[in-house]
Amino acid sequence: MKRVSSVTVRKRIITVFLIGLLFFTIIDVRLGYVQFVIGDDLMKLADESWSRDITFEPERGKILDREGEVLAENVSAPSVIVVPQQVKDPQKTANDIADVLNISEQVAYDYVTEDAVYTRIHPEGRKITEEQESAFRRLNLDGVYLAKDSKRHYPFDDYLSHVLGFAGIDNQGLTGLELFYNDRLSGEEGSLSFYSDAKGKELEQLADDYKSPEDGLNLKTTIDSRVQTIMERELDLAESRYNPDGAMAIAVDPDTGGVMGMASRPNFHPEDYQNVNSEIYDRNLPIWSTFEPGSTFKIITLASALEENTVDLENDHFHDDGDISVGGTELHCWKSGGHGHQSYLEVVQNSCNPGFVEMGTELGKEKLFSYIEDFGFGQKTGIDLRGEENGILFEPDNIGPVELGTTSFGQGVSVTPIQQVMAVAAAVNGGELYEPYIAKEWVDPKTSEVVDEVKPTLKENVISESTSEEIRYALESVVAKGTGRPAYVDGYRVGGKTGTAQKVGPDGNYMANNYVVSFMGFAPADDPEIVVYVAIDNPKDTVQFGGVVAAPIVGTIIGDSLRAMGVEPSEEGPDKDYVWPEQPKVEVPDLTGLKTKELTEYQTTLSIESSGSGDYIIDQAPSPGTKLEQGETVRIYLSDKN
Repeated sequence: MKRVSSVTVRKRIITVFLIGLLFFTIIDVRLGYVQFVIGDDLMKLADESWSRDITFEPERGKILDREGEVLAENVSAPSVIVVPQQVKDPQKTANDIADVLNISEQVAYDYVTEDAVYTRIHPEGRKITEEQESAFRRLNLDGVYLAKDSKRHYPFDDYLSHVLGFAGIDNQGLTGLELFYNDRLSGEEGSLSFYSDAKGKELEQLADDYKSPEDGLNLKTTIDSRVQTIMERELDLAESRYNPDGAMAIAVDPDTGGVMGMASRPNFHPEDYQNVNSEIYDRNLPIWSTFEPGSTFKIITLASALEENTVDLENDHFHDDGDISVGGTELHCWKSGGHGHQSYLEVVQNSCNPGFVEMGTELGKEKLFSYIEDFGFGQKTGIDLRGEENGILFEPDNIGPVELGTTSFGQGVSVTPIQQVMAVAAAVNGGELYEPYIAKEWVDPKTSEVVDEVKPTLKENVISESTSEEIRYALESVVAKGTGRPAYVDGYRVGGKTGTAQKVGPDGNYMANNYVVSFMGFAPADDPEIVVYVAIDNPKDTVQFGGVVAAPIVGTIIGDSLRAMGVEPSEEGPDKDYVWPEQPKVEVPDLTGLKTKELTEYQTTLSIESSGSGDYIIDQAPSPGTKLEQGETVRIYLSDKN
């Protein structure tokens, strides 16, 4: 028998030890790597293989007006979720679900037996009614859950619809502010995580993990609900009276660019958008529509000429015989035979086309079109809404004497209403062109703290303050003595300009008896707080002039808005020139405290009606000093005692 030496034994022992040490070192390194390097990832994978998540939608942020009035909010409307592996009696559960949701039993059965961790009943089980919610709570079905959910609600119905837009069934913004600011309004999802075995059965010994959703921020806008309400009312009345192809209105704060109101017709209800033609809700006319502006564009020509000192309103004169020859083409005045000899202030008051052609010609194409671009035409304003158009200007190489002349009075160029409003706001606010905006503040829904504030964006100074003052003076005279008289408001200084633009048809030719009539107004004329633009597309059964159709609407919007805003009336400013058949309004006398027999001493063209009995007048409506149309009624209240 061969003997093994002690040296050999020691070598073998050392070899085995080293191999064992290497083996255990590898195991230790591997364990260390698993534990400290990829441990978190492995735990996550393990957790995911055992856990099941049910997501919960966050509360969408509200949209508010400038004073905090709710314009868009959420109402509770939970959704039905089924966890099939937890359903103990599939057939009975399916029957109960079918009864509550008014779906077939087979469809319901397919949901409760589906090979899935959980499933949503869609769309019948999404955002269910209060009655359906109560029914599910009474049934208390195993494996059937009511997930917190909500749907968008617009408390003022179709009010401000094109601006607000609407949200879809998943609370995602689809149009308007809902779309433009969807990320900030929508918030972040929450979830309920529970643990289950391989078959999906809940492991009750392990606690559920709930992550609450993070609600979206509330959006406070620049919209003034008082102005918006008045604007909506007046457009409804115009729609009823004139049956137009369309109508629109915008109001802005000229000192900031904040949009105070915006409306379009035809209108729609945001909660019923599925049943509305997309051509209605996709077309927010004040930012989407483009058309020749007509005479409202003359404000830009006037501003340019005054800034360049090429015209003096009082001392320079122009003779209008009804047309003017430019580049071999006759450009006509809207008044047959013309306006005769006028100062340039009267040219503005009369909206005389040849007079403005002369202004534009004196400026020259480089200067006039430079100002047109400086005022923001031919480019988007940057308003925080989708779908804004650029408008169309002549290419520089295509501008000849005729194009220069027609542009001077608003023909041959295409602009958007929002471009016009912002340009005129700059013309009357001292020359500052602002970017229009609607989002004013972002507010934390829990703390009510402002987390972000939007500041006005000044693009550039277009004209000087002195030029702006001249423009305000000229446009106030248009309302008091010129074509804008129907926009005159007793007690307030209103400036403005009419517009009547013939529409271009699909064939590129002007359409017969089809006009967009408009009026651009602002007040108070000495220190404007609001600029209002109204355009009525093809009004029926009326004379299609901006002064006849649009000016009275703007006058009413401005007058009612200023009173609602608390702007004090003024006794300054020019008096209105009345032209037959117009009649001056009558000031209501103070009748309170008089005896009825003393009424004969008051010679008035107002009608008087009485309430109560007695010899003394103790009250009256409207109050003394109010101006009424001749023949309107003053009501007096009588008593036996004074």
